[in-house]
Amino acid sequence: MNDGRSPAIRVTLMPKDTNAHGTIFGGVLLSHLDLAGAVAARAHCDLMVTVKMTEVVFHEPVFVGDLVSFYADVVRIGNTSVTVKVTVEAQRWRSTEGAVKVTEAEIVYVNVDEGRRPTPITRREIAGR
Repeated sequence: MNDGRSPAIRVTLMPKDTNAHGTIFGGVLLSHLDLAGAVAARAHCDLMVTVKMTEVVFHEPVFVGDLVSFYADVVRIGNTSVTVKVTVEAQRWRSTEGAVKVTEAEIVYVNVDEGRRPTPITRREIAGR
């Protein structure tokens, strides 16, 4: 599913992350989504804030012990903002089957100055591209 790419982050989710139904809280996944997106946005922003999450879709549940990979791709660079698509896959614990797409979202980050005011993104080359 991930085309051989490396994830921005990878975590194993634990019992403390579960809801009353025994699956991982959506809020826990949202937190990791934000972190993964920030990894990709950091290549373009010096200091940034999250301003919007859109199109968050929970396709499948995540269970305790799943190895969860968050893949982040920059889909748009604006004057002061970067939009990142994050796709989440889970490798089920004790399963020999491949990864399952569990969640996806688009996240918008705004480049800010020390006063937290939006500031233009300085275009720069990224190593390896």
